[in-house]
Amino acid sequence: MPPFGDPDPDLLIVGLAPGLHGANATGRPFTGDFAGILLYNTLFKFGFSNIDTSVSRSDGLQLKGCRITNAVKCLPPRNKPAPDEITMCNHYLRNEILGLGPDAVILALGTIAHNAVLKAQQLTLQSCKFAHGAEHVLPDGRLLIDSYHCSRYNTQTRRLTEAMFSAVFKRICKLINNRDEH
Repeated sequence: MPPFGDPDPDLLIVGLAPGLHGANATGRPFTGDFAGILLYNTLFKFGFSNIDTSVSRSDGLQLKGCRITNAVKCLPPRNKPAPDEITMCNHYLRNEILGLGPDAVILALGTIAHNAVLKAQQLTLQSCKFAHGAEHVLPDGRLLIDSYHCSRYNTQTRRLTEAMFSAVFKRICKLINNRDEH
């Protein structure tokens, strides 16, 4: 599954893998599945997209200053990537991160995405612990921010609320805007 969005983003969002009824069926990350509802609504709210929903590749959605990718590029069995799949696909993520501008912010949606970013940066998993809202300065100077994944399970159990997700994006926007002012 190729990434979607701005080729020179201020924000790179890293998800897990294409969902069976979402990205795997539509060909675009977080499109046509439950996790995309909160994600695309939030991207619109914070000015990263031109519309607030994503239902198909032909819906007119465009991302501005933002690109979405996944730790794993193909549909994993039982919708959860195995460690060998993450390892096998990690060079794609490594190359995407290397292609970012030096001030780009990386948002990891969930522990698997967080760990995949660390692996792509050749860091140990213990070097930066995942926590919702945590910020980590990577060796290349970029900032990694963590959020719980916007999955149906996390939102229905209220592990992740719309307010919590918005708070992460408020922080990201502040970081991007402060960088642009300097």
